Amino acid sequence: MTDSAVTDATAASAKPATKPARPYFSSGPCAKPPGWDASKLVTESLGRSHRSKIGKVRLQYAIDLMREMLKLPDTHRIGIVPGSDTGAFEMAMWTMLGARGVTTLAWESFGEGWVTDAVKQLKLEPNVVRADYGQLPDLDKIDWSDDVLFTWNGTTSGVRVPDGEWIPADREGLSFADATSAVFAYDLPWDKIDVATFSWQKVLGGEGGHGVLILGPRAVERLTEYTPAWPLPKVFRLVSKGALAEGVFKGETINTPSMLAVEDAIFALEWARGLGGLHGLIARSDANAEALNKIVGERDWLGHLAVDKGIRSKTSVCLTVEGADEAFIKKFASLLEKEEAAYDVAGYRDAPPGLRIWCGATVDTADIVALGPWLDWAYSAARTS
Repeated sequence: MTDSAVTDATAASAKPATKPARPYFSSGPCAKPPGWDASKLVTESLGRSHRSKIGKVRLQYAIDLMREMLKLPDTHRIGIVPGSDTGAFEMAMWTMLGARGVTTLAWESFGEGWVTDAVKQLKLEPNVVRADYGQLPDLDKIDWSDDVLFTWNGTTSGVRVPDGEWIPADREGLSFADATSAVFAYDLPWDKIDVATFSWQKVLGGEGGHGVLILGPRAVERLTEYTPAWPLPKVFRLVSKGALAEGVFKGETINTPSMLAVEDAIFALEWARGLGGLHGLIARSDANAEALNKIVGERDWLGHLAVDKGIRSKTSVCLTVEGADEAFIKKFASLLEKEEAAYDVAGYRDAPPGLRIWCGATVDTADIVALGPWLDWAYSAARTS
């Protein structure tokens, strides 16, 4: 550590003079894009049917913007579906699994949720591959004759897969990627992803309640050639009379969407376009993650739950705090919230006690930098109170 580094947080008794301008570090829903204001949203579609001409136009526009920003090939379809990322991923599971063996990968709470669905709800008897929080299993040992379910970026563990190299091009099974905190933060290899899901509430800073389902051609083939053994709720049905319900991927949603949430997402997507698109978003996330990594490196009481930088999330960054238990973290986060210096930074309830700082593109790097001294203050105050 350098002489200028903070070597002992107990000395940080005085409150820092500068606060983050936007102290929004929640991992979902996440900070709004800089400059966001409700008055800036387009409102012509509000109060209109989503089946009206303007409703369909705006929904299709949101889909077109997502395709443009993600550089998604024409072979992949994009649908707006109910239930946030959870709804989108369960829709994929319930409509496509059961055709062959299933392998579920779990290294954080949401991956464990998909294990539970596969075992207890769908009765599939999957091969379950687990790793502790902060780690990944050996991805080279995955059997790709199975359908494989995994989280690309573990929001509650701060662990991500390093890339798509572990997914074979000649795989027999489908790859199902819960990518909710990865989409728009990484340049994803879409040729390796058959099914991807996410929600606007993460990297785009949109509103919750809506999910996005992306299907590659192999997933579409599965949908049209395989019928699950179990009944499907109406909101999960993607096939009609043996053919893909193409309308779902052209803005004709299965259920009624919030057009206000759609307009909010469009605002974020247009903001992203103004940054230069996907690479502009990635650059902002990268800068935020590096700024937080510098803060961690300068403090001997802070650490990364994901020790290996090669598998460390650049969006939902999970930190360890020396000697902390759940009560200490609750006090730590409450102190910061009371001072309006940082909101929602306690780690996920099922994860080891620690902090979780969102570093996605809608956060300003200057606010990450300003957070550092406040972490020192809260650590000292929590220890002495």
